[in-house]
Amino acid sequence: MKAAIGDRKRTKSGGATIMAALFAGLLLSACQSGPSGELTTIDTAQGSQQNISSLTAVISRNPQDPEAYNVRGSAYGRGGKYREALNDFNKAIELRPNFYQAYSNRALIYRFMGDQQAALNDYNRSIQLNPNYDAAYIGRGNLYRKTGQVTLAFNDFQKAIQLDTTDARAYHNRGLIYQSQGQHAFAIEDFSTSISLSPNAPEPYNGRGLSYLATNDEDNAFSDFNTAIKLDGKVAESWANQALVYERRGDKAKAAKSYQQAVRLDPNYKPAVDGLARTRGT
Repeated sequence: MKAAIGDRKRTKSGGATIMAALFAGLLLSACQSGPSGELTTIDTAQGSQQNISSLTAVISRNPQDPEAYNVRGSAYGRGGKYREALNDFNKAIELRPNFYQAYSNRALIYRFMGDQQAALNDYNRSIQLNPNYDAAYIGRGNLYRKTGQVTLAFNDFQKAIQLDTTDARAYHNRGLIYQSQGQHAFAIEDFSTSISLSPNAPEPYNGRGLSYLATNDEDNAFSDFNTAIKLDGKVAESWANQALVYERRGDKAKAAKSYQQAVRLDPNYKPAVDGLARTRGT
């Protein structure tokens, strides 16, 4: 089991290159990415009208079942209908005050709605009700990481892993922290475990690729970025990461094409915008 952050020696990355500053910018963007970039369990398909209608019929047959409200609330959340999700989690908790899963689920909705204190309160309550609930530690850890409380975040991911979680997010998010500390060997190990648990998610491939790149393992980095694109071609970060490898190799034409695709997907993704400006017309 890995030790706490302060107990590790940092690994040495390869020699500095003229691309170091560009890589640092991509790395920072990866570590600060939004909900989609942190490997959440949001699945918009589960928030479909057909699924919601089916769950509503279940509630109609048994309106006092807290489990039914928790399930429908999760479906609403996955569909981006946060107010409806919040109402269902409130009802689930009203019917079952010790419903620790509903507190954790409601916390995620509060996070996405921007109420970080309410989210923290719910994660704390969930953990108080069940100190062995890994999902609450992972959720709270992500909240801490987003607010710059890295040690608290690391401790929560570590706790979830000590509880033998099979949730890929615990390893992915701990990997992001190791990566931000320059501990790329440990980051690669965590991203690899995350991939083994969630092989169809592009995020850990992007994360591992950036750590490979930091250690000048360009071939493995390129392979990971290409895999991320194959898994989901609509993630701007993946294309920008691929472009960076092309740029490092001196192939500015291919780099510009990949940067352009990243900008098309997300016009506000600065590493892609800056990369396109560097490579366009060459």
